[in-house]
Formats: sequence, C-alpha cells, structure tokens
Amino acid sequence: MDLIRQLAKELGIREQQAANAVELLDAGNTIPFIARYRKEATGSLDEVVLRNLSERLTYLRALAKRQDEVIRLIGEQGKLTPDLEVRIRAATVLQEVEDLYLPYRPKRRTRATIAREKGLEPLATAVLAQGPDVADLDGLAAQYVSPERGVETPAEAIAGAADIIAETVADDAEVRKLVRDLTWKSAALAVAPVGAPRPDSVYADYYDFRQPLAHIPPHRILALNRGEAEEQIKIKLEVPADEIVKAVRARFVKDETALAGRVVADAAADAYERLIAPSIERELRARLTEQAEEQAIKVFAANLKALLLQPPVRGKVVLGIDPAYRTGCKIAVVDDTGKLLETGVIYPTPPQNDSENALQTVKALVLKHKVDVIAIGNGTGSRETEAFVASAIKQIPRPLSYVIVSEAGASVYSASKLAGEEFPELDVSVRGAVSIARRLEDPLAELVKIDPKSIGVGQYQHDVNQKRLAETLRGVVEDAVNSVGVDLNTASPSLLSYVAGINSGVARSIVSYRDKHGRFRSRAELLQVPRIGEAIFTQAAGFLRVPAGDDPLDNTPIHPESYAAAEGLLARCGLTKAELTPANIALLKLKLSQLDVNRLAQELGVGVPTLKDIIDALERPGRDPRDELPPPVFRTDVVKFEDLRPGMVLRGTVRNVVDFGAFVDIGVKHDGLVHISELSDKYVKHPLDVVKVGDTVTVRVLAVDQARQRISLTMKGLARQ
Repeated sequence: MDLIRQLAKELGIREQQAANAVELLDAGNTIPFIARYRKEATGSLDEVVLRNLSERLTYLRALAKRQDEVIRLIGEQGKLTPDLEVRIRAATVLQEVEDLYLPYRPKRRTRATIAREKGLEPLATAVLAQGPDVADLDGLAAQYVSPERGVETPAEAIAGAADIIAETVADDAEVRKLVRDLTWKSAALAVAPVGAPRPDSVYADYYDFRQPLAHIPPHRILALNRGEAEEQIKIKLEVPADEIVKAVRARFVKDETALAGRVVADAAADAYERLIAPSIERELRARLTEQAEEQAIKVFAANLKALLLQPPVRGKVVLGIDPAYRTGCKIAVVDDTGKLLETGVIYPTPPQNDSENALQTVKALVLKHKVDVIAIGNGTGSRETEAFVASAIKQIPRPLSYVIVSEAGASVYSASKLAGEEFPELDVSVRGAVSIARRLEDPLAELVKIDPKSIGVGQYQHDVNQKRLAETLRGVVEDAVNSVGVDLNTASPSLLSYVAGINSGVARSIVSYRDKHGRFRSRAELLQVPRIGEAIFTQAAGFLRVPAGDDPLDNTPIHPESYAAAEGLLARCGLTKAELTPANIALLKLKLSQLDVNRLAQELGVGVPTLKDIIDALERPGRDPRDELPPPVFRTDVVKFEDLRPGMVLRGTVRNVVDFGAFVDIGVKHDGLVHISELSDKYVKHPLDVVKVGDTVTVRVLAVDQARQRISLTMKGLARQ
C-alpha cells in the first residue's frame, strides 16, 4: 500500500501535503507547531486535518505491519499465492486482512478439523467441486468408510465432508463480505424488556423498539448498549436469513437437483447459521458501537473546545459561591488576576435558611473587596442560592450582577494533588468556590487543571472507549491552549503542560525557574531553564507570551525564527519593533494594507502564509481570540420554574450539545431542551452546526412538564444574538 497516496485520498488533500505532513510528524514536530508555523510545507492544513492524518497514519502503518505478518504466516504454510498476496496488500482495512487470513489461521478443534483427521478432506473437495466424479456420491463416499478412523458408513463420510465444506464456505473472504453487506443493509435491531415491563424505567421508550440497523442514530446505540449491560433490555438482531442463505448458496451450488449440489447447499446453510451469522452479528454490533463511540467522542470534543474557549471576564473582582444545603455554601473572593483574597461560609439554603446572616456576610465582602460579579456554581442547591443572590444584589449599595457557572469537575479539582499544592491551608470544599470564581475570569486557565473527562459536556462519556476519549480530549485541550497562547509569567504548570513541546516535567521546571529568578524578560530566556533545549524551544516558543518584556515581538504569536522577517516588515513601514505601541497601530495597519504581500514575501525570504500571519499579529499585538466571542449572560434577577409559561421568550446559555439537541440554561433549576427539530427554521443535520457550548441564545418556551421537571424550548422564528 502506498501510505501517502492513501492518506491523500482519504483526507482529500494533495499527495505532497500528505508527504510533508508525515515527514514533519516523523521528525517529532507537534501538531500545533506544524499547523501554525509550517503552513508552507503542508499547504496550511489545520489541526483537525493534521490530527486525522496522524491517526490514519498510525492505523495504516499498523495495517501494513499486519499485512506483512499475515503474508509471512501464510507463506510459512506454503500456501501463499501471488493472487492472494496482491489481495492482502490491496486491503484498506484490518477486517479485510483478517478475512483473507481466516482460512489459514490456526483453529481450535472444530467439526471440520475432526473430519479432516478422519481423512475426509479429499471427499469434501470433490463434493464442493460437484464434478462428474460425484455423480455416484454414495459410491464415492463408501471409499472413505474406515471404522478405525471413526467413519462407519457412507452417510457419516458425507456428513464429515459437509462439515469441511461448511467451514470452507465460512472462511471465504468474499462470502463474509457478502453476508456482512447484506446483513448491514437488511437487518434490524429489535428490543424487548427483561422481565415484566416497567413504565417508570428510563428504558421504557425502548420496549418493543425496532429499527433498521443502518439507520439507528449513534446516541441510541449507546443507550441500548447501556440498557443491555444493566440487564434492563434484551437486543436481538432480526435478519432475513433465508435471503442471505440463498445468496450464499448461489456462490457454491451448481445444480441443486444433484445429490452433491444438495449437500453443498445444506453445508452452505449450516455455514451461515452456525459459523457466519453469529460472528457477523457480533462484528456489526461492534461496528455500530465503535461508530457511536466515535460520534460521542466527537461531540464531547466539540463541546469541550467551546467550553475552553469561552471568553474570559477581565478586570473584575469575583465572589465565587459553591452552593450546598446542610454544610452551607462556601464562598471565595478573588481579585482580577485570580489571586485569592478571602473565604467564608454562608447558610442561605435549607435546612438553616439563614438568609439574614448570609446577606450581611456577602455584603461585607462585596464592599470590602469591591466585588463586581458573583459566580454561582450550577450544582446542588444552585437555584436556591441564586434566589438568595438575586435578592441580596438589590440590598447592596454597589453595581453588582451574577452569573451561573458550570462547576462540572470542580469537586475533582478540589480533591486533587494540584489543588492541595495551590491551597494547602484551605478545606477541600472551599477550593471549589475558588475554582468557580476563577472559571469565570479565565475558563481555559482553570479548566486545564481538571481531567477533561471530568468536565462532563457530551453524551454517554462513561460508555465509550476511555483511552480513545482521553487521547482525543488531550488533543482538544492542546489545540485550545496553543490557539490562545500562554502568558509565560503567570501560567500554572497545568496550563504550561499543554503548550506544544512541553510536558508536565518541563512545565514544573519553568515554574521553578520563574519562582527562583523572577519574571521572564524574554522568550530566549527559556533556553536557560533546565531540560529545555533547542528542540523544545522551537516547538513551544511561538505559543508563549511575555507581556511587557524586553522584546515586543515576544507578546505576539510570531515565532522567533521569523523575527528577522517581522523586523524587515516593520522597517518597510518606517517603524521599529520598539514603536509597536497602541498609538502606532492605526498607522501600521494603514501602511501594511498598502504592501504587495506576494512580492514582499520573496524579499523577506518567508512564505506568503507566514507573512500573512506576521501581518495579522503585528496589527493585533496581545490579541486573545476569545475576546471576539459574546460574553456570558450576567443576571440581576431570577426566574422560577413555576413562572414559566408556553410562549415566554427568554435568553439563556447553551450548557451541553448532544446528537438530539441542545440543553439551555434559562435561569431555572433545570436546563431546557431545544430538540434538533426546533433549533432552526432550516433543516439541521447536527446541533453542532447551529450552536455550541457557551453560546448565548434566545429561546421560546414550548411546553413545561411540572411533574417531570422538563422544559421544551424552541429557537425557531427567533433571531440569533
């Protein structure tokens, strides 16, 4: 197999792009670095394409290795033919290779194995060929009767030959492909309850459920798998067996009226029912599960990326509240840099309901530290806490608003070793309040401290391949961190460990150096940090920022390898990098707009994509791409569940996106669901095409189910804001 050609074909890119990307990956370059700083080589392939290419490269190399191994194993048996080798080499998926290897794979002792031990393989070969020598099949079979071998009669000889034929049919790669394709196109999954139906079961909607195999949506597969694993439902694959057996027979039977033809026909049916169908059913169920898991991981990844890239709330002093009932709400005030100022506990929720003392505590903290925003975690007790805060705001003589913040994973962080190192003197529960406050100020910097799997945006995250999920989410966090950039002088070890080329050990070395020597004055100073050499510096430098450092270019995404080109560009605009100040940005933009980029790229010795990136960076020094997104919804009053009525139009925040819709926080205890059919006036293929986590949306209430605490919402006929 030509790996480069195959990659280019699968990904829809040029072979040269694929070849260059593979060469860069093999040389140890990281995906963020390649995507950002090697655009000329890859034709500007982005992180998504590069990650897909990397995954497929790993798969195809494993495939090639398995092809070599299978060819060797068959060759050692003396059964490898030129045609078979060509077919193995031409396979593009591992399943094809395994199908071709199946007839030669060492087997446990089967009925066919026993028949071969009795010397019946020549008879089976003759019967399967259905030539003139089997016109008198009984007479031919009589020649194989051997009591000492365990063949007492011609009928036993024919039965043994039929077992060999059945296994031969079952091992045929073309037959398995035929059965696989027919089953996929025509089978259906049928579901029934285990035991007596329970109307209150979460799987009640799946009782007596039936749907064609090829049309079941991914999220439903995962729901069915979970129900089956919990022994609440049983799943059966309904297959038109007669049609499939007929198709299999047609490949082997020459004349069904002849005795040999009937033996082959019966053996083909036996092969399907006993050997092929159970295997194919397991295989297709596994395929459905794999596809469903991939979709779930894809949705989780998209939601996580949106959550990580939510805009930071800058320049605000924040009071974070981690709601609770019996143990009280933990509170923490952090300044506009995230520094912890003060902590406490209030009891405005049941069972204490001590709103008066809680008000006095919050009021004193707000006035003392000049708090601007209150961040409330959305966990247990959130709505009661929100009602208290909404009332308190009206009684505090200072402009104040509040925001509901997702606290998914906050408890994981609070009990982590990292949190213990950051706040050794704080109780675990109080650390959660600090995390909630910081999440509002800089979601990315805070969320990277938590295992991405614990953040909880997505669907059926615990039912998917955990290794695959972890790898994918790691890539998402890495891309998010590197797209934003990291302040070298304030970043935590957790944040630094996601920078291209930097692992957790190197991140700790950077922070240790910073603690010992003070602020970094330049990117170049990184080379003085133990464990950082030229290779790591090359990968990481462009993603690290040094605000107010010795070199203004160190606060841009321009890579040090391009500083000469950047300075040459500035010189053509009549400026030096020292004059790269806010006061000169308008003039710089004007002069840059008048340049011939293609000609200038040649003069400066850089590629056009790189020069365009340099121009963009110079025009917007210190730019954070998150600042271009809409800010979170700030509230001053609360909406109660009981107040909801169909037809009400509200503003809300998208908290989660799944295959069947989006869950929106509209300020009541439970998030409302905008079903996929209600997301837009136009057809929506997937909710992610319309909304993402963190979006602020306008919705209208369709229905309120008080008994089940469910809210149905629509976005139809409402303008996106």
